[in-house]
Amino acid sequence: MKKKTALQFAVLCGVPFVMVLGNSMLIPVFPQMKKAMELTQFQVGLIVTFFSIPAGLLIPLAGFLSDRFGRKPIMVPALFVYGLGGLICGFAALTLRKPYYLLLFGRAVQGAGAGGTYQLAMALTGDTFQSSERTKALGLLEAANGLGKVLSPILGSLIALLSWYAPFFAYGLLAFPIAIGVWLLVPEKKQNLSKDSLAQYWCKVKEVFREQATHLIACYLVGMVALFLLFGVLSYVSDVLESTYHLFGLVKGFVLAVPVFSMALTSYLSGLYLAQKRSLWKPIIVGAMFAVAACLALQPFFTKLVPYMTVLFFLGIGIGIVLPPINSLITGATSADRRGIITCLYGTVRFFGVAIGPPTFGLALELGKWFLFLSSAALAVITALVALFAITPPPAGAYTAE
Repeated sequence: MKKKTALQFAVLCGVPFVMVLGNSMLIPVFPQMKKAMELTQFQVGLIVTFFSIPAGLLIPLAGFLSDRFGRKPIMVPALFVYGLGGLICGFAALTLRKPYYLLLFGRAVQGAGAGGTYQLAMALTGDTFQSSERTKALGLLEAANGLGKVLSPILGSLIALLSWYAPFFAYGLLAFPIAIGVWLLVPEKKQNLSKDSLAQYWCKVKEVFREQATHLIACYLVGMVALFLLFGVLSYVSDVLESTYHLFGLVKGFVLAVPVFSMALTSYLSGLYLAQKRSLWKPIIVGAMFAVAACLALQPFFTKLVPYMTVLFFLGIGIGIVLPPINSLITGATSADRRGIITCLYGTVRFFGVAIGPPTFGLALELGKWFLFLSSAALAVITALVALFAITPPPAGAYTAE
């Protein structure tokens, strides 16, 4: 990338970085929140739920609006709303004796803002970069997203040294400058905006799915399952590191970051390597999902920390290989005036994959560790087979010169 383009894209990478902090930066602070507000474990969990539901539900609407009015006019206000929601939570905790219900309202506001962030950054990247540059750029976005996942527990723990509600203020301090930077520095093409009514728009979106339903649903499934498995495993390992290996605090956070770090680094490298190798996308996706299945099946065999975390390291690599080509297949599946909604629907299924992974793993664990990991491996195998038979990469040149 040229120096000017690199600066613009660096600002754009701040969008997925700050968005992914929405839930994961608070996880280390939950015990402090529970004690300070005298909450039950269920009430603490609602702090995540009130963020996740509005975000997931509003992602498709943000996609429609971005196709109609542009990516930046939706994404920049969404970033301000995201930061505002955090400030509502922070000031509620700072000024009220019982801030819980206003805090939940602030989290819902924050989640509504999150619905118009990362997926539109992906769509804007798809609009701006063409052909091989697109895959490389999407790999960088995925890496920024992964970096946020790696750093968020550490950041949350450090910021919470000031107060349990200090992380809420950090959302505004991070989101507002990024919003201004996107508006001032990141260019946007306007010639392909949709002029359709909502009814006409949805008719054309349905046409896209009539033409490519099998391909798109398969790509959505791969992306959702990959993140479902990653975050399900992380939630399980978070408990294991304390109960079995007696690791706590920042030490536990650093160890838990190992598979997320390998995923983020591999996403970046995968985007670079596969940028000009479109013919490899499908076999790479299928092979990586089989590798993920192997890592999951091997997990119960290891009890010592180093080999245990080594398997998780390779699990992160497998998932990191999958995501950039899947992202490229989805952003390149249609023309620019429909890319927003197609990309945002993908964002919705990714979001719910992350959301349902931890509770599903918790329920499956009641049937035993072997059942948990062998059933997870079976799911990865099924997903690999779906990718093998259903994904059809577009021919060279398709939707690359809008």
